[in-house]
Amino acid sequence: MTVDHHAFRAVLGRFASGVTVVTAFDSEGHDQGMTISAFCSVSLEPPLVLMCVDHSASIYATLSAASHFVVNILSEGQEAIARRFAGQDPNRFDGIGYTRGIIGLPVLDEVLGYVECRTVARNNAGDHDVIVGQVEVAESRDGKPLLYYRGGYAQLER
Repeated sequence: MTVDHHAFRAVLGRFASGVTVVTAFDSEGHDQGMTISAFCSVSLEPPLVLMCVDHSASIYATLSAASHFVVNILSEGQEAIARRFAGQDPNRFDGIGYTRGIIGLPVLDEVLGYVECRTVARNNAGDHDVIVGQVEVAESRDGKPLLYYRGGYAQLER
């Protein structure tokens, strides 16, 4: 039995998720970044996370080859950043505040938290790759998250 594509999207759209911007270096050492909501923890020991990247994503080639990446967890006031990194603008970092993490990748300012990761596995899963990273640095701060729900951004109201 085949599930209707539209029904599948409608059901999964009811699952609220956090919003992240993943950063990495491309093959020439330039900063790249993209908004990703398909992100979660995998294991505490060792500390592992995963993200899912669409094969048609603008920085798919970068993330599929990156030895390291940073996942920036966006706060409620960062919808504009989420939208910018979800678009096709080649200058996504222009005017965006960030510092360099331990491995030199961009860590965005005012995020709720971030993890710096070493890529340990890549698996093809349909039209996406599942990329697993071992967390080497983890930092957090207080605040409320930016959420993605039913095709749009939302804030937590508690």
